Amino acid sequence: MNSDDRLRQRASRLLSQVATRSDRLINEGLAQADARKWHYAVLASLQDFGPASQAALSKRTGIYRSDMVGVLNELAMRQLVERAPDPDDQRRNVITISTAGRRQLRRLDRVLDVLHDELLAPLDAAEREQLVSLLTRLLDHHDSPGS
Repeated sequence: MNSDDRLRQRASRLLSQVATRSDRLINEGLAQADARKWHYAVLASLQDFGPASQAALSKRTGIYRSDMVGVLNELAMRQLVERAPDPDDQRRNVITISTAGRRQLRRLDRVLDVLHDELLAPLDAAEREQLVSLLTRLLDHHDSPGS
């Protein structure tokens, strides 16, 4: 077995290399749509799970709390989210997706559909579904307590 074969048999290396290529493709594609992957993550989280505090959004999306303020400032400046005082705790805000934010999310979904088709081009529909299922299983395992 030569070293190239050995490297190509390591799932960790393959995942890392695909992740690098995926990040580049998604970041460049979203930049052409004047967006960033964190914009999409926040908008999708708000649409799918409803209004949330900055802390809850940080936990839902995996965006560091310190970075979340900047992301929300960008989205608020574009009028894609709305901030309102939390009626239960005036020290924090509740973030809600706006009508413009829902339109932008639909637009970004279409952009990402095209980018994912490019990323996953060699796989048929069943293989794509299987890949997502396997990656979800891995992620859930490593995100679970005690792992």
